[in-house]
Amino acid sequence: MQQPAPPLATIAAALRRERERVGISLAELARRAGLAKSTLSQLEAGAGNPSIETLWSLGVALGVPFSRLVEPPTSQVRVIRAGQGPRLLADKSTYAATLLAAGSTHARRDLYVLELEPGQPREAEAHIPGSVEHLVVAAGRILAGPAGGQIELGPGDYIAFPGDVPHYYEALEPSWAVLMMEHA
Repeated sequence: MQQPAPPLATIAAALRRERERVGISLAELARRAGLAKSTLSQLEAGAGNPSIETLWSLGVALGVPFSRLVEPPTSQVRVIRAGQGPRLLADKSTYAATLLAAGSTHARRDLYVLELEPGQPREAEAHIPGSVEHLVVAAGRILAGPAGGQIELGPGDYIAFPGDVPHYYEALEPSWAVLMMEHA
């Protein structure tokens, strides 16, 4: 039975990202994982055919789960349009709730109501590392998101994006929204 090839581009990017996050050289990671430096170099270049054992030893050496080396990263920007998302209805009342984001029990959250008028956009600097901004537009139209990756949103639309990078808010018409800042 022919097995599908491992996701080499994902593995290469993950190895590079995690090695840089830890702040070690290629040679040091190879030493910690018990691999030849040439083998690791090939893997970071997207070549080779790594075994589960090789990836497992690299994960241990980097202090990350095996899955972080083989799963493609999820998008840091998530949009849920009005009327979309998992909607739950109550049994005994006229009440509906739509789950937008499940939060961590260890995160600090700040909740704001934003009032925006057309004109000068808000160009926000990066917040502390690990910050995430969650925005639900209540009325109007807003252009929001990471600088260079803004998305137009209307009433009921939701967006989540990294707050630890420069980001942008612009009212396209008089608007108001609810913003939740999540700090890791």
